[in-house]
Amino acid sequence: MNQRNTTLRGGLRRMYANQVNLDFERLWRFSVVLSVVVLLIAGGAWLFRGLNLVIEFEGGTFWEAPLGEHSIAEIRDALATVGQADARIQELGGGVVRVRAEVAPGNTTAVSAVSAALANLGGISPNDVSFSAVGPSWGAEITSKARLALIVFFIVIAVYIWLRMEWKMAVSALVAVGHDILVTVGFYALFGFEVTPATVIAFLTILGYSLYDTLVVFDKIRGNARTRKDPYFEIVTRSVNEVFMRSINTTITSVLPVLSLLIIGRFVLGAVTLQEFSIALLVGLLAGTYSSLFVASPLVAWLHVWVTGERPGQPQHERRRPAATPSRAARSGSGPVGRSGVTTSRSYPARPAKKRRK
Repeated sequence: MNQRNTTLRGGLRRMYANQVNLDFERLWRFSVVLSVVVLLIAGGAWLFRGLNLVIEFEGGTFWEAPLGEHSIAEIRDALATVGQADARIQELGGGVVRVRAEVAPGNTTAVSAVSAALANLGGISPNDVSFSAVGPSWGAEITSKARLALIVFFIVIAVYIWLRMEWKMAVSALVAVGHDILVTVGFYALFGFEVTPATVIAFLTILGYSLYDTLVVFDKIRGNARTRKDPYFEIVTRSVNEVFMRSINTTITSVLPVLSLLIIGRFVLGAVTLQEFSIALLVGLLAGTYSSLFVASPLVAWLHVWVTGERPGQPQHERRRPAATPSRAARSGSGPVGRSGVTTSRSYPARPAKKRRK
């Protein structure tokens, strides 16, 4: 056991000092399968379960009441007496509960009935139960602006990476960012977390982090490709090994504050908004680190092989080149004849020999 612990500590120490050479080319084969499975699950959850959008996006009517320690089941039983058993109940923290029900704002009888049911359950006055109605226009405007910002972001980043590096890296970076967004959205759809304006802000924040980590890897790949003539797959593998611990350390230092925000904000302070923001950040940070090492890096290597025709293990200076086109004289086999009687490949007549003086 002691020998195993010593070996493990030694391995971690060498990994931290970038003294190990992980076989990423082999790991990438497994990461492709893992990414496809995760994306299928995330996409299926998004399509079939949908997102749990808050009232700011969908619009509707809701009540907020300080009900103390009453459980969700007790609140639902109280609402069932007024025909609202299917209402959506959300705990906001501090004993405050939000209830969303399909009630028209102009139906004062139904609105008063729900308010009275909540007041009776909490032992409070109906005046302490607040009622609000939100139209879907605000949510539609926010969604439209977020979609526009996402499109502009993709275009600007793609052009920048194309001009600064190369188009293969631009395509790989966009695929990695799309991977992170789909994983995060699928996570919310799968577990039913509510999507709030804070969540949308977290989604946009994820894009910047994911691209930053990916560009660090790409910059190392580009630098090694300029100074080394090894096969491109080996260059990419070496580059990922060189920045591996840097990416891990950056992720750890980024995840720890987010975890503190999630644990302290949700379970100590009871701030639900912090929970909504930190969950999206936590999932996005982990997905961004994974995609920069196991999605963007192998994709740029495979695109390079596909474009150049380079075989795995083939040095770059031995890359396949198109054969030279033979000259017209060589194709016809009849070029100018020199003094020695050998046919040359010149396309102009030979200079006549000077006459000797007698």
